[in-house]
Amino acid sequence: MNRTAEVLIEALPYIRHFYDRQIVIKYGGAAMEDKTLIQSVMQDIVLMKYVGIRPIIVHGGGPRITAWMDKVGKVPEFVQGLRVTDAETVEIAEMVLGSINKEIVSHINLHGGKAIGLSGKDANLILAEKQQTQITDENGQEIDIDLGFVGKIIGVNTESVTALDKGGYVPVIAPIGVGVDGQTYNINADTMAGEVASAFQAEKLIMLTDTRGILRDLSDNASLIPTIRMREVDALVKDGCIAGGMLPKVEACTTALMGGVYKTHIIDGRIPHSLLLEVFTEGGVGTEIVR
Repeated sequence: MNRTAEVLIEALPYIRHFYDRQIVIKYGGAAMEDKTLIQSVMQDIVLMKYVGIRPIIVHGGGPRITAWMDKVGKVPEFVQGLRVTDAETVEIAEMVLGSINKEIVSHINLHGGKAIGLSGKDANLILAEKQQTQITDENGQEIDIDLGFVGKIIGVNTESVTALDKGGYVPVIAPIGVGVDGQTYNINADTMAGEVASAFQAEKLIMLTDTRGILRDLSDNASLIPTIRMREVDALVKDGCIAGGMLPKVEACTTALMGGVYKTHIIDGRIPHSLLLEVFTEGGVGTEIVR
């Protein structure tokens, strides 16, 4: 059989299974910065839409926020993978994320899709409150840490995204939330992706990263863990396999799974067309986290 035909036949059961299903994609990392990878991801999203899948995009923008902070002389600070956000930083974050959002919308449209950008403030899509965080010091004592205007999601109003989805549009969501008092909150994009996937009880949550997935040995790419069950996560955190910026990604996956999402995936966005490989092939790529 012709190789092209073989590829299409392999994809057929997945196209049939995922037809009319929602898949939430957290878009970030190198796939947002490398021109070739940007084109690859946009093509994947548009193809998914044309074969009947209903993608929802939640994007990050951390490196560009950091770059803007550098321009104004602010030093980024992170606690447990979350950016400490004062009043000036939340303004920078909202500005930068808004610009990125429009870029993604433009790219999807250029590749034949129909996308509309949103932030969590549009139609009160993402309701948030100030996040309270604690760390454990060397004496084992819990210490409260003030992250500033970092938001904890307390509600997802799905109506606006549902309306866009029914209209044939790809919703593209920036990770900004709003408080009941109108306060703007910066929200970790991984966290938002998990909450959005949970709110829609999506078929899948796919997180694009700059690593192969979750590694048993962080210095050895060959130590990829293909499948992790939720009950194994705590032990992997304790062993240091899940740490730093991977923590909010895994937490987002567990949030989504507990909210009714069927499967979650952490994949390497540096691989061209990694989304198609994950969704439409038997082996997939990266690490899947399942119930």
